[in-house]
Amino acid sequence: MSFISRLRMLTTFGRGVALGLAPASAERDPVELFGEWFEQAKRAGVLLPEAMTVATSTPDGRPSARMMLLKGADADGFVFFTNRDSRKGGELEANPRVALVFHWAVLQRQVRVEGDAVRVSDEESYEYFRTRPRGSQIGAWASRQSRALGRRGELEDRVRDFEAKFSGEGVPLPPFWGGFRLNPELIEFWQGRASRLHDRLSFERDDSGAWATKWLYP
Repeated sequence: MSFISRLRMLTTFGRGVALGLAPASAERDPVELFGEWFEQAKRAGVLLPEAMTVATSTPDGRPSARMMLLKGADADGFVFFTNRDSRKGGELEANPRVALVFHWAVLQRQVRVEGDAVRVSDEESYEYFRTRPRGSQIGAWASRQSRALGRRGELEDRVRDFEAKFSGEGVPLPPFWGGFRLNPELIEFWQGRASRLHDRLSFERDDSGAWATKWLYP
């Protein structure tokens, strides 16, 4: 971490712990506020600030969670990409309810997001897919994500097979691979404070689509 990044981290951390969330935060658009926190985490040199826990569940409520990378966040929602034949892909197709958690420990900040996830278009999936390194593109074809693997060599064989198949040409988007967009219904900001008297600010959409806010006990 550079000296400037360390200084930014300490400044953001100090202001957050000492001053907490400003009362005016409750009047903000929560997606815009998330964007500010995300940019501050990046400027502070947080490793992989886009890393998030993605929690899904089966229709009968059996949960599962894993770490993934956020690939976009705007007024339309939070976007991530995956093999749709994987466990999480299957769970999202059967039960669109999903929760995200961002935790930037060195800044004493956390954001929770809940809502329904829907598929993004194949066009949007391909726009992102083509920005990935070729090795990652081949890997998306080779990995039968979440299925049993008898030996490492099976995966390496599949990689070689697809490298040969797409030799000398662009790697197409796999039909089983693409993005999901979480349409947020709840966004909660957590700012660590002294003596564990943390700030928690919750934004929840009402029936009209507007955000209703409330402060929560830590």
